[in-house]
Amino acid sequence: MATSPSLKGLQAFEAAARTGSFAAAAEELSVSAAAVSQLIRSVEEQIGRKLFQRINRRVVLTEAGVEMLPRLTVAFQEIGSVSRDLGGDAFRPRLVVSVPPSMAMGWLSRRLAGFVASHGAADISLRGEDDPVPFDRELIDIRLAYGPHYREHPTEDIARDAVYPVCAPRLAGMIKASGEPLAGLPLIHTDWGPAGASFPAWRNWFEATGAQPGRAVRRGLSANSSRAALDLAISGLGVALAQGIYCAEAVEDGRLVRPAAGAIALRQPYCLTVPERSARRDVVAAFRDWLIGECQHAVGSPALR
Repeated sequence: MATSPSLKGLQAFEAAARTGSFAAAAEELSVSAAAVSQLIRSVEEQIGRKLFQRINRRVVLTEAGVEMLPRLTVAFQEIGSVSRDLGGDAFRPRLVVSVPPSMAMGWLSRRLAGFVASHGAADISLRGEDDPVPFDRELIDIRLAYGPHYREHPTEDIARDAVYPVCAPRLAGMIKASGEPLAGLPLIHTDWGPAGASFPAWRNWFEATGAQPGRAVRRGLSANSSRAALDLAISGLGVALAQGIYCAEAVEDGRLVRPAAGAIALRQPYCLTVPERSARRDVVAAFRDWLIGECQHAVGSPALR
């Protein structure tokens, strides 16, 4: 009669798959790496399928391993929840949120207190990272991205943004009497780099608005993140093309003004991805609804109209 895999063996597989390393799994489980390897080998023999491929000292999940990991993760989360409840500790749901680095640095981190105040305490892991992200390996519950990168998981378009010229109020007062928009003002450029999506350049804004640059549009400060470009503008170092989602709050409270009226719509929408393994969890559904509301409020701010 065939025997079922042991709980220890399944724990060893889940930890190794999640951390991407037998050594890391061994440290988490307080056993040796050799023990982790043996436990996983025993599971593979009992189910008759390989779970890892061993390539140049690295372990990579097979299709069978990829299929097993989400189900085991949910099972161990439930076991952990029961253990905490029986131990008398208050249950705090766990949530892994992945967003672009610019969104994690300030925009979302400042707003998380509002979610906690409305929906209760949760153990939230906020990850600022570029695409693509490893959903299953890092147990990501929600990913907000610019553009539809993850159609293999349930993904929805939640908002389409635009970029606006913004600067500190004192800098706006320096526009020359010529009446040309932004004439003579230093420009701040945003370049997401070769791996990122194309960000509208100043030449695009001048062409779209029919305005005259009045200077070489490639000169000035440059930043490789939207948040950094916005901070430079708030500091009074120039005029930035800023996404509404990031600059709306600063325009509303007067730290930034719009020295010219033109705007350029971004080519792609913001998209929210929630893997099926996470979609049924109450905390994930609540955070999804809250995050969509925050994004749509910022993008649709009356201060930008």
